[in-house]
Amino acid sequence: MENTQNPKKPNMKWLRPVGTAFFAVCILAAGFGGGMYYTTYQNRNSDTITVSKADKADYELIKQAWDDIQTKYVDQSVVSSQLLAYGAISGMVDSLGDTGHSVFLTPAEVQQENQAIAGKLDGIGAEVSEKNGNVVVVAPIDGSPAQKAGLQSGDIILKVDGTAVTGVQDAVTHIRGTPGTSVTITIINTAGTTLDLTIVRAEIHINSVVWQMLPGTTIADLRITSFSDGTSAALDTALAAIKAQGATAIVLDLRDNPGGLLNEAEGVASRFLTGGDVLEEKDINGNIKKDAVLSNVTKTDLPMTVLVNGGTASAAEIVSGALQDRSRAKVIGQSTFGTGTALVGYSLTDGSEVVLGVSEWLTPSGKSIWHTGLTPDTVIALAAGVSPLLPEAIKGMTAAQLQASGDTQLLDAINLLQQ
Repeated sequence: MENTQNPKKPNMKWLRPVGTAFFAVCILAAGFGGGMYYTTYQNRNSDTITVSKADKADYELIKQAWDDIQTKYVDQSVVSSQLLAYGAISGMVDSLGDTGHSVFLTPAEVQQENQAIAGKLDGIGAEVSEKNGNVVVVAPIDGSPAQKAGLQSGDIILKVDGTAVTGVQDAVTHIRGTPGTSVTITIINTAGTTLDLTIVRAEIHINSVVWQMLPGTTIADLRITSFSDGTSAALDTALAAIKAQGATAIVLDLRDNPGGLLNEAEGVASRFLTGGDVLEEKDINGNIKKDAVLSNVTKTDLPMTVLVNGGTASAAEIVSGALQDRSRAKVIGQSTFGTGTALVGYSLTDGSEVVLGVSEWLTPSGKSIWHTGLTPDTVIALAAGVSPLLPEAIKGMTAAQLQASGDTQLLDAINLLQQ
């Protein structure tokens, strides 16, 4: 039976990393990394669900607690039926243990998330997750205030404007705000140093596909920053320009890419693959659905490598895993984030949403990366303080400057393709 619930976009599936959120005005609770929407999600018919006596008794517990709070709590000025309802729903979702991935979103957060999927955000432009009890940066958005201020993948958020954060949603609540205003974030960076970063919020437009020829080579550095609406179409434009430039190979840079829409991930992977599957999806009953490579898209057969790191999540892991499994490209860098479920948002009557992991995705060979991440063919870590070299920075570089950049992952990819 086709799902009749309407997530943000009707019946679209979304991927995001566990427990993440954009420090724009939106909680992607994760980012769009990890969640994916798609058009043919099959759901169990709710009419077949039986409610046991135990279920009814547990439901009555909720009602009893609700009534006690409404009638007996000493400070009735702070009692809000909406906040009680939202707290109860959040608690139910949190009890699943899928921390921050399956999540409850308020109407405002739903609207903000839709803006992120459309490629427009207000805030500082970073995505975070909850790991080992810490709020950790998954990835800053290219060109964002967060990236320009030096926020990096792996940084731990301790405080916002001097107040300790208690979790992802708490961090987002304090960090988001009006463009032009400032926020100070206290972090521990990957070198173990505690720093205060003051960042000015801004309106952020996400350009999901950028590229640049690498100096001294005939190799194109092609970066996909996210899988938002239109990424596949933007990739077609980039590949045509790369071909016209006479490129003989491609480095596909998916580092710090938090993910996005499943249909865009399938579209991107299909540009580089000629047949077979992009991924497998395992549903609630253990049934496997194979998502085939799209045949009616423009293809490229240029040799390629793929760059990944700990900020590579969800849809970016889908593409990396497909290209690795199909032996289309060697994957270079560090283990990826480890997003492993696809999400569907179920709208509630007031515009809020319960976003639930409804299937686990696997690579074409059936490999699960949930919580473990994808292991590169060649594992290379960047030196402390070295950030991935982006196309914007490469523009105008000489070959010597590229070699001296310290981006050993990119340099290894170049060497492999030149062989």
